[in-house]
Amino acid sequence: MQNEKEQVALTSIAASAGLTLAKAAVGIATGSLAILSEAGHSLIDLGATVMTYIAVRISGKPADEQHHYGHGKVEAVTALAETALLFLLSGIVIWEASKRLIAHEGHIVEATVWAFGVMIASIVVDFFRARALSRTAKETHSHALEADALHFSSDLWSSLAVVVGLVGVHFGLPWADSAAALVVALLICIAGWRLGRRTIDMLIDVAPAGAADQISAIAAKVPGVVAVEKVRARAVGETTFIDLVVAVSRTLPLDRVTAIKGAVTQGICTQIPGAEPIVTVDPVALSNESVLDRVMVIARNRALAVHHVTVHDLKDRLAVALDLEVDGKMSLRAAHEQADGLEAAIKNELGAAAVEVETHIEPLQPQHASGREAPPERVKAVEIALAELAPQSRTIRDVHNVRVRETDDGEIVNFHCRVDPGLSVQSVHEKVDELERALKLRSPSIKRVIGHAEPMR
Repeated sequence: MQNEKEQVALTSIAASAGLTLAKAAVGIATGSLAILSEAGHSLIDLGATVMTYIAVRISGKPADEQHHYGHGKVEAVTALAETALLFLLSGIVIWEASKRLIAHEGHIVEATVWAFGVMIASIVVDFFRARALSRTAKETHSHALEADALHFSSDLWSSLAVVVGLVGVHFGLPWADSAAALVVALLICIAGWRLGRRTIDMLIDVAPAGAADQISAIAAKVPGVVAVEKVRARAVGETTFIDLVVAVSRTLPLDRVTAIKGAVTQGICTQIPGAEPIVTVDPVALSNESVLDRVMVIARNRALAVHHVTVHDLKDRLAVALDLEVDGKMSLRAAHEQADGLEAAIKNELGAAAVEVETHIEPLQPQHASGREAPPERVKAVEIALAELAPQSRTIRDVHNVRVRETDDGEIVNFHCRVDPGLSVQSVHEKVDELERALKLRSPSIKRVIGHAEPMR
């Protein structure tokens, strides 16, 4: 794409140089102010296309330590300089044409075949160059090439005005040349105004038309996004830099939030070529959050492990109870301070006057305790004990996959069993707990028992 931009810019340089020389020669030979103004216009175009070529090469450089957003605005600065040159030329032409019309100065203008030939050739060249430049500018989002396209487009219409002026001179209207020159100057001013307005908009970071609505619509369609809070966009050459803030539920886990950010970024990059979005996520409380959700969010934000959270509505107040796991080696004073802080945060969230919170403190199970497999005879003994204790519950069947690990703190037993699939989870949990407690009573060396219930086949 960069090579295409440079190739089009080089072609424009050659076209501008050829037209400038031809118009200048014919303008001097015929004495036509309109043709000379066109020659000046083409000369400025030649300088502008050289500036465009340089700007395109610079803007294609990647971002560096001094230019974090790349070099795309170099094209806009170049386009602004071209705009100033257009207004300068139009001012000179208006001054000279006005003097000729008002003072009736006797400038002899010859409407020769060469004059008509050069201007018609100029119209043809301008038409094809403007079309090629405009197409490439749209494909590459190049402000400098867009400026060149406007130059050649204005040249086309001003060349038509010159031809009309030459026709007037041919039919005995000497003022037609100066009038045509004024029309050329007016068209140059219009082209300069259009180009300058767009360039200044880009330099002062005016948002691309419709970009905010398009970005908001893309982000809002991503599952998990509950609101689009802020959108900012600015175009720099081919790149559109986007800052976006979206709201998501604060109860979501971090990996889910990261996935939502990735989906929003991918959607924007897919539908807006050249976009470089930065997506920020704002966790918010939703109206449909349950009390349990809110308690778990508070605990997670304080990096505390809680479980077995129960909430009871006592009409005039809420009663919240939970188990708080802390390091078993922590002092009771420190653990109690953590519990007090958690209870205060829950009351502040739910309303201190209408909430009571009770916390049961228990030691956190070690995460990386070292251990070893127990001897086969020990595993067999535990299997026998479980087989004898299980029938007492009248619920648990087929104890299997028994494993025993020895640790410095005691034995850890894992086993699987089968139960009636129609029973509730609460009932099954109570029966498995009973079996676990019975096994620990029979064998005090066992520190922990973990039973996994499976539906009976």
